[in-house]
Amino acid sequence: MTIIKRIFEKREITALAFLIILFLGVGLRNPDFMNTQSISTVLKGSVLYIFLAVGMTFVLLTGGIDVSVGATLGISAAISASMIRDGSSVVLSILLAIAIGLIIGLINGIGVAIIKVPAIIMTLGVLGITRGTMIVYTNGKWVENLPDSFKVASQANLGGLNFYFILAVIIVALVQLYFSRGKTGRFFAAIGDNVEGSILVGIPVKKITVIAYVASGFCASVAGVIFASQVGFVTSNTGLDIEMVAIAACVLGGVSLSGGIGSVIGASIGAIIMTAINSALIFLKVPSFWNKSIQGSLLILIVVSDVLIHKYFQDKARKQRLSARSSFVGGDK
Repeated sequence: MTIIKRIFEKREITALAFLIILFLGVGLRNPDFMNTQSISTVLKGSVLYIFLAVGMTFVLLTGGIDVSVGATLGISAAISASMIRDGSSVVLSILLAIAIGLIIGLINGIGVAIIKVPAIIMTLGVLGITRGTMIVYTNGKWVENLPDSFKVASQANLGGLNFYFILAVIIVALVQLYFSRGKTGRFFAAIGDNVEGSILVGIPVKKITVIAYVASGFCASVAGVIFASQVGFVTSNTGLDIEMVAIAACVLGGVSLSGGIGSVIGASIGAIIMTAINSALIFLKVPSFWNKSIQGSLLILIVVSDVLIHKYFQDKARKQRLSARSSFVGGDK
């Protein structure tokens, strides 16, 4: 019983249970939602959110936030797509797009960690600059007519699973291994849990914080390249408001907005849930204009729940410390 209790105390398990219940519930209303093709479509559609959630997890664990990921995705998609359309090397185009993401992440990291600009303000400012730069770069026009060779990977399947989804699973596994076993992997959560304590024990807080934002920029740029490959064109508003979905996915998967708690596995499950919700609305024949309202409501519900849960555990831990201290004092007497 103790093992079972520990398993269900993990928020990743809770998120997975919610995902299963979602499929079963919608499946009862529309059995087509439960077929192999529908599930495969959800997994394929979740790839962008998974990459964004992985990068966002780095930042959230440190107690920060990055609302510029949507703009980073957009400009990376536009740059890679336009270069490939104009005949540039695919590899060079992808590397340049990723480099742009790394630079944006580095700017965010320096602003937050070194200059000490609040994360929400810094990344919001970078969002505006990046979005404006993207529109200037594309002249506000769509990037279209991408070669079929660039879109091949988005259609490729291995063992019935989309190639990009398999790549996302590999990345999630490697990052989770880094967080749990890497020499510096646990520093991110430590910083989010207690910045002053982290400094005292010798953790390079500024360096790790910068790395977190660089990782977020990297993941967002990779998501941009994948978007261009999957869709085959890039609009002037590509990536708009997608940061809300990424944040919701992370928190839904157990990553705390207060920092210090969470895993990329949980965030990835949250990303699949967000995709499944959009798909479920289609199968339930809910008008598409309700999507944003439902996502916004879900985000508020998730954030409020996260705050209440965090406060509950803080109060519980405080009572345990007071109880232990009282017992110790009583024993001395």
